[in-house]
Amino acid sequence: MSGAALHALFDLVAWAAAAAAVYWVTRVRGRFPASPAGDWHYIGMLIFGAGVGAVLSGSANLWLSHQSGFARSIEGAIAGGILAIELYKRFAGITVRTGARFALPLAVGIAVGRIGCYLAGLDDFTYGTPTSLPWGHDFGDGILRHPVQLYESLAMTAFAAVYVVRLRANDAFVIENGFYLAVGYYALQRFLWEFIKPYGTLIGPFNLFHILSMLILLYAIVMIATAPAPRPFDDRALA
Repeated sequence: MSGAALHALFDLVAWAAAAAAVYWVTRVRGRFPASPAGDWHYIGMLIFGAGVGAVLSGSANLWLSHQSGFARSIEGAIAGGILAIELYKRFAGITVRTGARFALPLAVGIAVGRIGCYLAGLDDFTYGTPTSLPWGHDFGDGILRHPVQLYESLAMTAFAAVYVVRLRANDAFVIENGFYLAVGYYALQRFLWEFIKPYGTLIGPFNLFHILSMLILLYAIVMIATAPAPRPFDDRALA
């Protein structure tokens, strides 16, 4: 199977894993803020913002790296989705926080999807810079590189594991702020990995995704800092 086919397959697996996470999370009845699941305008804005953000940032990164073509970026999708939803909520007069249920699906989807990026090889342009470390991977050109995709997959798997433990413990802070914790953690670890990627820089030593990471992390910090006091939760164990 070609690298592109493997990537496409793991994209589907990632969506399936995220959907399974949504199903599992929704069994925690009454523990999350209001769900936007029935608001098709909300869902439409989320899909639109994520799609535009993914293509614009992924393609811009290619051009900044002196490559042609178009690409997609998960970080761009996150940034675009956040911007679209925050604008929609402001114009629709929605004041409640609606992202809590997406924390685990986001982490699981990225963890699985990045494996597809790793298997896609050089064409995916998500690999790291050359390294002499023993786990360096040859993506097909005879050069051992950082398997950055796996670093990211492992980092998000670790987040998902800790999140599930705290969810089962009825940690009100984690439940209420899960989405902001997820995107903030994602942005922080992504910022670090960007230093070992062969991308063109935008400002000083920072590439486009460094900048996006800083913006997403700032957003997460502000949202957590301004969050209302966590609601009390009952002591029922998660099924």
